[in-house]
Amino acid sequence: MALGFMLGLAAAAGTLWYVGASSPGYAAAAGQAGSAGHALPVVAVPARKGNFDVYLPALGTVTPLNAAVVRSKVDGELMSIAFKEGQTVKEGDLLAQIDPRPFEAQLALAAGQLARDQAMLDNAQTYLERYRALLAQDSISVQQVDTQESLVRQYQAAVQIDQGGVDNAKLQLAFATIVAPISGRVGLRQINPGNIVRAAESSGIVTITQLQPISVLFQIPEDALPRVMKRLRGGARIAVDAYDRAQKEKLGRGRLLAADNQIDPATGTIKLRAEFPNADGTLFPNQFVNVKMLVETRAKAILVPTAALQRGAAGTFVYVVKDDGTVGVTPVKTGPAQGDITVIEEGLSAGAMVVIDGADRLREGAKVELIGSNPAGAAGQPNNPHTHPQQPVAQGAPPVAGKH
Repeated sequence: MALGFMLGLAAAAGTLWYVGASSPGYAAAAGQAGSAGHALPVVAVPARKGNFDVYLPALGTVTPLNAAVVRSKVDGELMSIAFKEGQTVKEGDLLAQIDPRPFEAQLALAAGQLARDQAMLDNAQTYLERYRALLAQDSISVQQVDTQESLVRQYQAAVQIDQGGVDNAKLQLAFATIVAPISGRVGLRQINPGNIVRAAESSGIVTITQLQPISVLFQIPEDALPRVMKRLRGGARIAVDAYDRAQKEKLGRGRLLAADNQIDPATGTIKLRAEFPNADGTLFPNQFVNVKMLVETRAKAILVPTAALQRGAAGTFVYVVKDDGTVGVTPVKTGPAQGDITVIEEGLSAGAMVVIDGADRLREGAKVELIGSNPAGAAGQPNNPHTHPQQPVAQGAPPVAGKH
């Protein structure tokens, strides 16, 4: 009986506390400390007007524009290697030498056969001229002249075959000297001097990869394609930045080169290729990179620190410091964000002082005291994406390319 009476008293007390705490008078007393002479300290900065670059983030893979596996075109003994692993070579530079002696012997044999058949052709042509002269004197038969003409044509064909053999022998001899087919960086060699190389081997001697310039393949959502293609067809130079895996170090800046000719129906994305000068060699084939492509520059946009944005049941809003030292709740419509700067599309004008620190204790009409205000902080340019690795994303765009 006593236990039930005590529980009833506790429930009644809790109900009275809840009603009092939720009443308008309680909320006003708790939220308007400033109105009673105790201003709440806040940090505020002015909204500013300026240009804002909108970047589209993506994941990319570094891909060489050209790569060639250097293979021998003839069979033979590898006599020497003329490159060092990792060396940069130019097109036409000597890479390796195959024993040329077998090919020199073949060339000499082909040249001897050509000389022999050429001599026989010259002799047959001399006899043909004599036979024609005798035929004009009616001293020999027509059949003898026809036979000699046929013999001349046979030797002419033999000379052509021999000339082809000489040319082929010269070509085989030239193939014994292996040169770089493209300019680039050589990898690790696959064979050592003294071994027999064969033209049918798939591994080759070494692989050359072009590093300057180099490209990056990445994918963007199909929804972002129209505005990218519009700028690309218009001849605009679309800047593309590449960052490391942690998005802390900028690896290079390039330009959009081309777009694929079809969208992947499985992911709803399309492949793009960007070209980078890569003068310092920081980009390496098959390297994973984070890509940020400049797709739009908004002129004279209203910009505020992202820290000023508050979210509630009614949507996104900011606390604006009024001239009388109180704050007001101002609903806003946000646009794209870059790092810690956000575009305000509606609801705010340049110069309005927005609270960026201390907003958790504020409500409509609260009296505030500005501390640590930094008007110049918001008046500066938006954070450089090269020093702030956060991914700037246009409003509604997914942070990773994919099917929406």
